[in-house]
Parts: sequence; structure tokens; C-alpha cells
Amino acid sequence: MNRFWKNEQIPNRAVHTLRFGFGMLLALLLACGIGLGWALWIRNVSLALLIVAFWAVGTFVIYRWSVARQLTFEVERGKAGRKLRLLAHAMENTMDGVMIIDAKKMRIVAVNKGFTNITGYTAEEAMGHTPRMFRSEHHDEAFYKELWRALRKEGRWRGEIWDTRKSGEKYAQLLNLSAVRVENGQVTHYVGSFNDISQYKDYESALEFLANHDPLTNLPNRILLNNRLEEAIANAGRKNGLVCLMFIDLDRFKVVNDSLGHEIGDRLLQQVAARLLAGVHPDATVARLGGDEFTIVTERIASVEDAAQIAEGLLEALLKPAHIDDHQLYISASIGVSFYPQDGTDATTLLKHADTAMYRAKEEGRDKFKFFSSDMNARAREFMMMANSLRLALDKNQLVIEYQPRVNLKSGHIVGVEALLRWDHPELGRISPQKFIPLAEETGLIVPIGEWVIRAACRQGKIWLDAGYPLHVAVNLSVRQFRKKGLVEFILNAVRDADYRPDLLEVEITESLMMDDPDAINSTLNELHEHGIKIAIDDFGTGYSSLNYLKQFPIGYVKIDQSFVRDTPGDPDSVAIVKTIIAMGKNLRLSLIAEGIENEQQRDLLCAEGCDEAQGFFYSRSVPAHDILPLLVRFNGDKSVMKEEALAGTQGD
Repeated sequence: MNRFWKNEQIPNRAVHTLRFGFGMLLALLLACGIGLGWALWIRNVSLALLIVAFWAVGTFVIYRWSVARQLTFEVERGKAGRKLRLLAHAMENTMDGVMIIDAKKMRIVAVNKGFTNITGYTAEEAMGHTPRMFRSEHHDEAFYKELWRALRKEGRWRGEIWDTRKSGEKYAQLLNLSAVRVENGQVTHYVGSFNDISQYKDYESALEFLANHDPLTNLPNRILLNNRLEEAIANAGRKNGLVCLMFIDLDRFKVVNDSLGHEIGDRLLQQVAARLLAGVHPDATVARLGGDEFTIVTERIASVEDAAQIAEGLLEALLKPAHIDDHQLYISASIGVSFYPQDGTDATTLLKHADTAMYRAKEEGRDKFKFFSSDMNARAREFMMMANSLRLALDKNQLVIEYQPRVNLKSGHIVGVEALLRWDHPELGRISPQKFIPLAEETGLIVPIGEWVIRAACRQGKIWLDAGYPLHVAVNLSVRQFRKKGLVEFILNAVRDADYRPDLLEVEITESLMMDDPDAINSTLNELHEHGIKIAIDDFGTGYSSLNYLKQFPIGYVKIDQSFVRDTPGDPDSVAIVKTIIAMGKNLRLSLIAEGIENEQQRDLLCAEGCDEAQGFFYSRSVPAHDILPLLVRFNGDKSVMKEEALAGTQGD
């Protein structure tokens, strides 16, 4: 009660109460007068007094009850007033925007500070206007009609909506609209509360972008590519149109990464992405799948010829040098192309077929494009079958090693052999190395197979050494073998286990292998050289930057590729190339070995020019280890200390 009387509205209430009490007193006096008069009239004073007493008590009770009720009403009204002021204060100071809309006139009748802070409109500027003043172009008229329909039907609506600030900036808000009803259920007002969620929408957009795009190039990633490809297929299906998918893989990109670093490689990928975007229609999707693999999806194509023209333009654009810091880099690409609907009716099939065509382009020399064809599928199935068979070939002793003699051109003696891998399939017969060696490289089987070859070659070399023939045994090393850690240790262990001489073992590498990772390759070769193992470059003249590598790496032998020897002595250009290679090798104090000798004229030319050794069909094809004995006897003379069974050789562990 003390709090009640301290309320600022109490004086008015007190006046009202006094007025009410005074009225009740007058009523009491009037009642007493009437009672006394009636009592005198009936000449019974006691009865009159009793009536007056009852009347007075009743009047007093009614008076007290009326005063208490009035006070209770005033207290409740005071509480309601304080509650309304509290709600008004809360509404005014909340950070959310609040606006009250007259349901009949659809005009704003009240707003709070949060409304002004978010929209930029003051209360004076907003009141009397309809909510249409905040509309943006983000939603169509149907959206707003559905909003108001739901609000009128259900009495509330909640959702995200884009509005416009006073500055003209579009922003996203989370809006809650509720209907205010009176006792009879009639809607008198609508209350809207909202907050600015633009920052969260920006975060959401950023996360969505990262989930669907490559962070390096900002191109769509595999997820978004699949979505757009499926969408393009659906559109083309409705319109009987054509969809072209290009699968692009950069040629020898790893060389750039390994030699110049990943930062340079990443910047080169960014330039490649820009060139691909510039080379296609703006509606096309250029995506990066990862590494140096890109894809392009386009629906704006009328024929296969159009696709060929686009692919040729892309190859030409990629061939232009890329300038990054002080580096001038050259890159090329292999492109595989597939079409909807003839090459597939879903994204997975089209990607697989374009990938298959791309690998065919690489097989045919790189820097070209190939259209997918049905025979590629047959080749792919053959590849899988061959890969599965090759995995079993080593365990089932289907792989054998043959040796091709290497002859000293001056003495005519066999001074070494090259170990050549062969595959005798129980059903397919002998399978060409040109078929299964690339397969072994691609599947990674070349590593265990190559290790088996090295161990077997060392053991066979030891047999010939014990028999009195210290033959050099050359084995070929692949890129994958060089990438595997512990290569040097493995080779040295193989030599020690066979009790072979390391100076009689030679490893042959190609020029392209040296480009794969020059620093790492050089380190490995130097370590082998320090242990006495000889290094030979195979297929010399078919790679790149040959002279530079000859100076940097510890090369002992250079093998002149048979493609240069084949047309000698009849072709002057081939003769000039062979003479140049021999002269260069002599100047660098390297030993020269010519491959592919097939006749006496070629032998005589090479001998006259100073070539050291030769191998080819003129001397012998590759033969099993046990067939080397007759050749040694024929070329080198009989050795009485040699036992024939010692030359029988061994192929396995």
C-alpha cells in the first residue's frame, strides 16, 4: 500500500475517494432523518432508533466495501500502467527493429529506435506510410501476396526477406509478423519485429562458395561441375540439344612444380584458368577438378566441328608462354571430348568417357585433343583386364627376363647385355612390352616388377662373372621407381645379396625422367655413381634440354636412339644427327652406344665415326639367359673354365 500511495496518480484517487465518502455521509444523514421521522410518526422511539442503527451499519458496510473495491481497482490500474510503460521502454530500447501497422489502413503507426538504426528511417519519416516503402527488387509480387495471405489466415508469418534501407542498400532481415486481436477476435494491428542478418548471409554465401569452388582459381569444383553438367543434360534433353564436355589435363605440369616450386605452379594454374575462361562462351562452365585437371561444359554448341574449333583454340592459347616473375614457362595440354547424348546420358558417364579420350590424346603425343569413340571403351576394358592379369603375372612366373648383347665395335666382343622384360601370358601368348610396360607404369606395378628385375639381373651377372665373363648388365629404371624412397639402398642391397660387382651394373634412364624432378634425380644418380654404378641415358635425342643434363648429371653412357640409326647411311639428315651426337659425346668424354643396328653398313658407319658399342638385330635379338653362352663363344671365343650349366641363369627369387 505504501508503494501505491507513493504512486504519482494517488492524489487523484484520494480526491475521488473523499468525494465518494462525503456522498455516503449525506446518504447516512438522510437515512437517519427519514428513520427518526417515521419513528415519531408511529410514536415508537425504540423501534426508530433500531431502524436507524441498522440503516447506519448497513450504509457504513457498503461504504467500506465500495472504498476497498475502488482502491483495488486503482492498484490494478497502476500495475497495468507500470507494465505498459515497461513494455514501451523495452520496445524502444531493443536492438531489433519493431513497427506497428494499423490493420485497417495498412499504415505504420509506431516504430522504435532499432527500426531507425536498421532502416535509416526516422519515426517521422516512417509513420503514416505503408511497408511498401521498404520493398526491394529481390522478391516478386507473388511473394508478398503469399506473405499477407498467410498473415491474415494464420495470424503470423516468419521468414527471411530482403528490404531496402533509406540509403538504397539492399539487406536481408529475419522478419516476424503477428496479428493483434481485440476481445471479439477482430485484428486491429500487425506487429513486425526484425533483425539485420546481412552479415550472416554474407558468411553463408562465403561458405557456400568455398564448398562449391576451387579456392586457388575460383572456378567451380567437382561438386558444382556435376550439378551444372546434370542441369545442362536435363536442358538438352528437353530441347533435343547437344552438350559438350571437355576434360583437360596439362602436360608435364609436375616438372614446373618440382623444379620451380608450388607457388609458381599455382600461379601458372591461375593463368591457365584465365585462358580457359577467355577461350569459351561466358555461359560455359569452366571447372577445376584438382591438380592440373580442368573441365569445360558448354551447351552453346551446334556440331562436333564447333567443339573441334573450340578445342584447337584452347590448345593454341595454352601454348603461349606464361610470364611469372623472371620465368618464361611453356605449357601444353591434352584434351578429351565427349558429347551428350551419343557418348552418355549422365554426368558420370560423360566424365569417364572424356577422361578416356584425354588419355588417348596423351598416348598419341600430347598437345592435342581426341573425341571419345566406342573403341576407346573396348580399349579401357582391355586395359582393366590386362591390369588384373599383370598383377598375377609376377606371382605366377609369367614374367621373364631376356638379354640383348651389347658389342664393342672395335673388338667385336660382347661386353655387356641389356635386361629386357617379357610377359608370356598363358592364353594371350607373348605380350608386347609396348603394351604392358605403360600399363605397369600407370598402375604402379612397375615398382615391384622393377625390383624383381634388378635382383634377377644382379644374380645372373654374378653367374657370368664367376664363369669368366665380366659382362656389364644394364637395367631400365622408371619414373615411379625413382619416386620411391630407398631406391639407392635397394639397388646396393641387391648387388650385395648377389655378391655382384657394382661397377658392372648399369642403370638406364630416359631424358624425360630427368625432367621430372631434376634436383632429386641428380641427387639419386650421384649417390649411385659414388658406389660405382654406371649411369646411361636411353633414347638420347628424343627428350629435352639434353646438353644441359649431360653437363649436370654423372652420365657415363649415352645410347643413340634407334630412330636416328634406322635411316643411316642412306638418309643424309640421319647421318648428320648421328655424327653430331657421337662428336658431342666424345667431347664430353662419354661412351656412345648405338641401338637398332640391322646391317653392316650401319655398323661400319658407326665404327668409322668413333661410336664405342652397338646392339641390335644385326648381332642378336634379346634371348633367354641360357642362350647367351653360344653368343659369347661366337663373339668372344671359348672359355674352358666356363661351365655350361653356370650360364643356365635364373629368372626368379
